[in-house]
Amino acid sequence: EGFNMASKQNHGTPLEDLAASRSGAPPGCLKVFIQRDYSEGTSVKFQIKFPQELEGKIEKSVFENTINDINGMYLEAEKMSCSRYCEGCLGCLTAYLVFFCMETHYEQMMKKVTKYVNEQNERVWVPRGLLLTNPIERGLRVIEISILNEPATTRAP
Repeated sequence: EGFNMASKQNHGTPLEDLAASRSGAPPGCLKVFIQRDYSEGTSVKFQIKFPQELEGKIEKSVFENTINDINGMYLEAEKMSCSRYCEGCLGCLTAYLVFFCMETHYEQMMKKVTKYVNEQNERVWVPRGLLLTNPIERGLRVIEISILNEPATTRAP
């Protein structure tokens, strides 16, 4: 995993530990940001509009598949069900101490997103000179895509 240069640190909560597994984009490279899509409310969903900065660097269908897969994982993480309801009730009944012993469904899905982003980087993005940053590292506000072989200063205003 040459693109994952972070040392493993324990920050306290599992979600903070996920954020600690940062990918290493070199400083000064051009970054493209995929914004959140609020057209269907405030659930975590990212726009699938293909950025012009990625033209000729990655196929539009590959880009859309990756973003749609990530959107699907966040949809699953936020979906309510009987088991999620019981998970919340169990947390209340145990003064949330149970979460020291078990991961919530949301935490499990965040790990799945992290694994997916790492696999996509290894198989698809890094070989094309691009690096996808896990959205959790940007506060679930944007997906950052670094163009590794293009300095930020070459971009036209």
